[in-house]
Amino acid sequence: MNQIKSKKSLINWELVSVNPNDKLWDWKDLFCFWSVNIQSIIGFSLIASLYLVYELNVFVVLLGSLIGSFFVCVFSNLIGKSSQKYGLPFPVILRSSLGINGAKYFGLFRAMVGIFMFGIQTYFLSKLFSYLIRILIFSFDSTLIDKDIFLVFLLGLNIIDWAAFTFAIILQTFLFSKSHQFNRFIIKLSAITVYFGMLLFFLVVFLYDVKTTLAAFADIFLFSNFFDANNFAPLITVAGTVFAYFSIVIVNYGDFTRYVKNENQLKKGNLSLMLNLIIFSFFAVFIVIGSDIFLNKNLENMERILTNPTDIIGKIGNIQLTVIVLVFIVFSSISTNLIANYIPTQNVLLNIMPTKLNLKTSAIIIALFGFLIGIFWLPLLSQIGILAFIDTFGSFFGPLFGVMIVDYYIIKKTNLDNKAIFSLENNDLYFYTNGWHLKAIYSLVLGFIFAASTIWNESLMNFHSFSWIIGAFISSLTYYLLAGK
Repeated sequence: MNQIKSKKSLINWELVSVNPNDKLWDWKDLFCFWSVNIQSIIGFSLIASLYLVYELNVFVVLLGSLIGSFFVCVFSNLIGKSSQKYGLPFPVILRSSLGINGAKYFGLFRAMVGIFMFGIQTYFLSKLFSYLIRILIFSFDSTLIDKDIFLVFLLGLNIIDWAAFTFAIILQTFLFSKSHQFNRFIIKLSAITVYFGMLLFFLVVFLYDVKTTLAAFADIFLFSNFFDANNFAPLITVAGTVFAYFSIVIVNYGDFTRYVKNENQLKKGNLSLMLNLIIFSFFAVFIVIGSDIFLNKNLENMERILTNPTDIIGKIGNIQLTVIVLVFIVFSSISTNLIANYIPTQNVLLNIMPTKLNLKTSAIIIALFGFLIGIFWLPLLSQIGILAFIDTFGSFFGPLFGVMIVDYYIIKKTNLDNKAIFSLENNDLYFYTNGWHLKAIYSLVLGFIFAASTIWNESLMNFHSFSWIIGAFISSLTYYLLAGK
């Protein structure tokens, strides 16, 4: 279908309300969505690290994770209902809160974080491809890797790394620019296959020494470990850490809930996050314990090895198994990049230039910037602490959530005008003051100041995991006081 060509139009066919017949997602799709969010290498490393930090105190880590995920479920329900009801993505819903222009420019922060993380995660995805290419080359001729052509580096990458990175960019751009139906297929396929891969991973480690692994696993389930007053602070910390991990996807959750059949399926699907964490935590702690036994505690950087699945597999010494597990990790990396970085960025870009961009052109923009960030990650960006800047941009997400929730539920009482939200007329509901809703923006900025202070003020860094919630609370309260009736 052709785009509407009027320069003053806000309509893009990828942003308009989803046809009710196309709302095909149910709780199982959302189960897969949350599965993909936790199944990444970062997700495994996070959960495994928590178990190691808290000395395998299962009750603290698991209960803390469930508490954190419970709040993710609650907030996801709140932010997801408007998009489910009206079939509109995050940046379009944002127009009703911040105004037409406010949604464009403040939504851009989500795109900036998405593009940065897309480029960085594509770089790490390319390392997996590079690893697989090296295994393939080595299987033909073990001396090939020592050839001069493989020893010449540019920006920290040799010819294999460049080929792998270019392939990773092209592959993702090709897969992600098809349709939301195909994205749904990728998410479901990845969730299922990665859990199968984790099961395989688990069995390899477990079967190495069944008796010892079972005994070690049983030893950590001691109720005395939980009923201790000293566990309260770690419990809160774990909950905050887990919430912070998922917080990046909450604000733009509407990009996915717009396809959900009804509110009941939305609620069931969000609760599945807690089920995912139980399943994933079981695999993670078992793999950590089993790997500890398998590797005999005799390697350097043991803690890093135990929290990185690629390192564990690399130490097993079975090439066939290594290749299989790496393929599963590739699946998880691609699907995580899709839902956490690509789709949110694409919708924001379409919202900024609705009459000039479509799926393919926005895909090219994301690919171009992702390529630049990826190739400069190792030699430059990783050295200057760019993640602190990404965290700073991310500090807008909590305040955005706070403003959107108060605006939708209290100010507008869950009623939106699906026609006015695409209008540029001065007298329409969401045009406000020249396209800016100043009360909402004042509230947003104030919330951002408080949230960002946990990143840049050393005395407040202990609250970093709670920056999202702090920002959301301040902005929602301020906006209610300014705009509430």
